[in-house]
Amino acid sequence: MRANLDRRPADVAAMFDAVAERYDLLNDVLSLGQDRLWRRFVAVTVAAGPGERVLDLAAGTGTSSRTFTTAGAYCVACDFSLGMLQVGARRAVSGRRRGGPATGPVRFVAGDALRLPFRDRAFDAVTISFGLRNVADPAAALAEMLRVTRPGGRLVICEFGHLPAARLDAWYGRYLSAALPAVARRLSPAGDAYEYLASSIREWPRQAELARQMGAAGWSAIRWRDLTLGVVTVHAARRPE
Repeated sequence: MRANLDRRPADVAAMFDAVAERYDLLNDVLSLGQDRLWRRFVAVTVAAGPGERVLDLAAGTGTSSRTFTTAGAYCVACDFSLGMLQVGARRAVSGRRRGGPATGPVRFVAGDALRLPFRDRAFDAVTISFGLRNVADPAAALAEMLRVTRPGGRLVICEFGHLPAARLDAWYGRYLSAALPAVARRLSPAGDAYEYLASSIREWPRQAELARQMGAAGWSAIRWRDLTLGVVTVHAARRPE
């Protein structure tokens, strides 16, 4: 399964349904634990305050969504994979029964990034982590995110990037092509799906090009920061007042 499946929503959703139960474990193993650092940095960048409304797109099981609620914000975890949302909702209920740490509310909602089921200007902040490259039309998704963000509101995108040094980037590409799917197959019966993920990462545009696309969609004050040598990049922007 490669990125040239044209990112058909049904196919991509089915792929994530298949890995939902072990998705968070796979992320932790394949990133060597760096995914926790990336989530913390995204949460700091979003800077959700008490009473604010945050939309977390491609939220999966809601692991990232919970980080936005620690200061009292309200978060909607939105994904088009029902399997991921079901796992996340079940874990949320189980955590509350066990008396887990108190956070603000997270609501799980099924939705497509190209046709978000929310009114205009509904959120103070919108964020998407490792999901924009799986959308059939990223430019249209950026415009849709703008629509549901209030004037002055924030956008934070966490996505795989490209290493600045050509030799390192070439080594990273070999890792994505070989090691990542091989390790995933050992940990998940749906590990072959990671061949698609590796391909989609390699084909994703470089940091400056994504910033240009964000500006073309209407976002302003665009900036980005590379994490883990550029393996991951966090872009931030605002909707003009």
